[in-house]
Amino acid sequence: MKLFYTLALAIFALFADVTPALAQEIFLGVAAHEVDTPLSFKIYEEGVDFQAGYRGKRIEALSVIGAPSPYIFASINSAGDTSLVAAGLSWKIGNKFYVRPGIGLAIHDGPALRFAPDGSQTQLGSRILFEPELAIGVQLSKRIDIEASWVHVSHAQIFNRNQNPGLDIIGARLVIKLP
Repeated sequence: MKLFYTLALAIFALFADVTPALAQEIFLGVAAHEVDTPLSFKIYEEGVDFQAGYRGKRIEALSVIGAPSPYIFASINSAGDTSLVAAGLSWKIGNKFYVRPGIGLAIHDGPALRFAPDGSQTQLGSRILFEPELAIGVQLSKRIDIEASWVHVSHAQIFNRNQNPGLDIIGARLVIKLP
């Protein structure tokens, strides 16, 4: 667990130190951990997640796919259950009101093996997971947005055909645009 937090801090420190001119916005959030949705199965975790992240400026060189913005964020679980660090690309569609779909990869610190009360396995099946996400936001001022966010992590049975419960995290984020 200490190694995971050290890795998360190192990634944030490297990102903050190397690319401050590229950061477009930062966000802070709180989210419900392990929300029951049709995309996941119960893995018996608790707590809330605290999120912090950066989003960079649009990558115009990728205009053929809509000039997405790179992002990196950490989601730390209050109960000591699965925490993660994710990075990927997201697209902001709209201005005052917007949607922001994204896709990335996440690395998590959940257990390698865990069993539910019925004896079924509930670990996430792979240390590295796909991380699709979706935010719906509203601009409150020139520099502040509020977003409702959904983050899903799963490996889509690519890395393990027998194990793929997935994990859904739903919450709210305060987005601060940098000058």
